[in-house]
Amino acid sequence: MSYTTLVDVATLRAHLDDPHWLVVDVRHQLSDTGYGERAYAAGHLPGAVFLHCDRDLSGAMTGCNGRHPLPDPERLAARLGEIGIGATTQVVVYDDAQGMIAGRLWWLLRWLGHDAVALLDGGLPAWQAAGGVLTDIVPSLVPRLFVPRGQALTVDADYVLERLETPHMRLVDGRGPDRFRGENETIDPVAGHIPGAVNRCFKDNLLPDGRFKPAATLRAEWLAVLAGSPPDLVVHQCGSGVSACLNILAMEIAGLPGSRLYAGSWSEWCADPGRPVAV
Repeated sequence: MSYTTLVDVATLRAHLDDPHWLVVDVRHQLSDTGYGERAYAAGHLPGAVFLHCDRDLSGAMTGCNGRHPLPDPERLAARLGEIGIGATTQVVVYDDAQGMIAGRLWWLLRWLGHDAVALLDGGLPAWQAAGGVLTDIVPSLVPRLFVPRGQALTVDADYVLERLETPHMRLVDGRGPDRFRGENETIDPVAGHIPGAVNRCFKDNLLPDGRFKPAATLRAEWLAVLAGSPPDLVVHQCGSGVSACLNILAMEIAGLPGSRLYAGSWSEWCADPGRPVAV
């Protein structure tokens, strides 16, 4: 069977030596972009390979396309093949940031048509809490052919602008409530949010220990957020198209598939002074 949303620690432990499974470490900090590589070198899950949020999971910034623009799909596909992801590979992604970075890779693989990807529920803290060991051994890569099959999972700024405050889009902002309100903005040059957006912080999908809430709980909470809008009219955004992916994952767990990502998100939106801003 394929895992397409979450994998728990016990299941992953049972498959650590499975050649058809690959674990990917994507630890990252916005304030210290070298953190992930250092943390990986110090200790990671056995067999895990490392991908960098900026170099591997993002494209080049132009100053007007956000802080984490989408990577070129062919370049990303080549990189995924290099580390050993093929058509039948079960991928498990993890971080130590409540899934914020791992959710990005989960979504990117889905964007390229690879559904057999799951987040380690609870991430590195859950692994260590269960007695899971870490290693500093870097595994030998076994390259495989990764053929991208692009999926229509994104919208652009023009799409959002044309549908602002209409019933044809339910825009969900995954940032913290303070930044959504325009308070404590220390990352982007403009504070506030896109008019008509509703706030659902990605952390609201999680239990206190960092694992996801039960599917039934998530479904009830997300139905309240959607307020009658069908999932295929939902567009997710955050600061730069990273943490919003965890809201997409939460909707999948809740049995509400079909939502899309505005990848440029607030950092792209606010780069154009002609676009409206709400506080």
